Amino acid sequence: MALALAPLSTRAADEAGVRLLDRGEAVRSDWNAAAPPASGWTPVRLLDLWQQRWPGHDGVVWYRLHWQQDDPRRPTALLADYMSLSGAIYVNGEAVARDPHLVEPLSRTWNTPHYVLLPPSLLRAGDNVVWLRVSGLSAYQPGAGPVRVGDPQTLQQRYRSERFLRYDIKLINLAMAVVLGGVFLLMWLLRRKDSVYGWFALTELTGSLYAYNHIATEIWPLPGTDSWQAFNAAFYVAAGACYALFLLRYCERRHPRLERVLAALSALALLVAALAPTWMGHHRNLWFALGGLFYYISIGWFLIQAWRSRRPDALVLAACLLLPVLVSFRDFALFFGWVQGTTYWLSLTSVLTLVGIGFVLSYRFVSAMRRVEGFNLELKREVDTATSELATTLSRQHALELAHSRAGERLQLVRDLHDGFGGTLVGAIAQLQQAPDDMPKAAVIATLKDLRDDLRLVIDSTAREHADLSAQLAPLRHRLGRLLETADIESRWQLDGLDGIELGSARSLDLLRLLQEALTNVFKHSRARRVEVQLRRVDDRLQLRIDDDGEGIASAPMAADGGAGLASMRLRAQRLGGELRIESGPHGTGLRLDFPLPA
Repeated sequence: MALALAPLSTRAADEAGVRLLDRGEAVRSDWNAAAPPASGWTPVRLLDLWQQRWPGHDGVVWYRLHWQQDDPRRPTALLADYMSLSGAIYVNGEAVARDPHLVEPLSRTWNTPHYVLLPPSLLRAGDNVVWLRVSGLSAYQPGAGPVRVGDPQTLQQRYRSERFLRYDIKLINLAMAVVLGGVFLLMWLLRRKDSVYGWFALTELTGSLYAYNHIATEIWPLPGTDSWQAFNAAFYVAAGACYALFLLRYCERRHPRLERVLAALSALALLVAALAPTWMGHHRNLWFALGGLFYYISIGWFLIQAWRSRRPDALVLAACLLLPVLVSFRDFALFFGWVQGTTYWLSLTSVLTLVGIGFVLSYRFVSAMRRVEGFNLELKREVDTATSELATTLSRQHALELAHSRAGERLQLVRDLHDGFGGTLVGAIAQLQQAPDDMPKAAVIATLKDLRDDLRLVIDSTAREHADLSAQLAPLRHRLGRLLETADIESRWQLDGLDGIELGSARSLDLLRLLQEALTNVFKHSRARRVEVQLRRVDDRLQLRIDDDGEGIASAPMAADGGAGLASMRLRAQRLGGELRIESGPHGTGLRLDFPLPA
């Protein structure tokens, strides 16, 4: 919020080897005057601001200063403190310094002193004259400051010191503001919810547009000085509004009506600067007062909030703002002409403000990141604990499921032993008990073979926990093939895509028993000459087809609806997840089963 429209004031006393020229004469002229008028000179004391003497004069004012030089060969330099808005310097009628543009649009050299090392050929023994040709507009404090002549080393040191205070320090402030604005703008873009970074970035960037006024030497791209001053005031108003919103967000407060008013006033200032630059430029004091009001009210409110909250970061920011605020009172009084002087001090404290704000925002960001990291660590611990508990629970559940599966398989095995082997054994015992004493030996052996085959089927399907279906089918295929051969029945088997398929012991036993029952029925009842067995994998399903060329179920001793074997086969097909279909006719019987493979 620095304001700097005039140079540093000069010391009243001369330095060693330096002559201070602060008394002279002035005369006004038109824009295109190449030489000073011969009459109309008025005594003046520098620093002189001519709008007080010639109100409303826009154009050129010539200043004439004299000094006595005893030895023209002695090295002599000249230091002109101030020419606003632009000017040229003549020594004994010869030009020694000049701005590029002395008419509108004017160049701007008010922000730096002018140092010239005078050649001995320009100097005279005795009286020497300095003319300052100053071009300016009465609305913007035009005038000239004192001139010093004398020892080059002393004046060059003073020039460097004053240039640093009036130009270099402002360039440093501007660079820091742009860098901080850009950094916090990126932080806001990456973290849109935390708008405090966005408002601070907007404050610094709009403030940079205003601060550029202090180092600019040309008014490009604007067409004239009025437009430049109008936009300069508008940017100051916008920066003050953004600063107020930044402090509101920093204290985590929202006032929608106030925010809309600040936005509307900022937009109004920019609109007036674009549409009525001359009027706004000539009344810039009103707009600077409005922007200053934004700053003072918001900073005062923030100081109260910081004192109430006693937050360390808020107190640090308040301390960094307090000194610049106190200094700004003096600079505002100087700008509005309430006190005498030309030195603006606020730029010397702006670095403290920028560093302080950058520190507290960085502290706020780091604190937020630490909270996030702490939350992440706590969340990780909770997730690890929950994962461990879940793993334990899943392991326990898996163990229970394995136990239940094994128990189910055991129960199914018991049922299969009871229904198959047990039933056959009970029937054989009953048959032997009721058989005559001279029962043929072959009948007993056949009964025992049936028991053996049934027991082998149970053992083959359950002996190995993990076995390919093709490996389990091999012994059954061998036994049933031999059985069918005894009845002169030719059997053909087609097994496709069964490698790697594991049905599990219970489902394997159901499939094997279904095959056994179906082919046993062919052997006992069909009177067939040929039977074809096809078992193949189609995508994620198994398809079973058994076709014979026998008499068909209807003409066989075991009817389709009344046979216990068929009922058992349908039940096993249902447990496998499919439905058994039987197609019977005078030329044979076909059995169809389609069921899904386990996932």
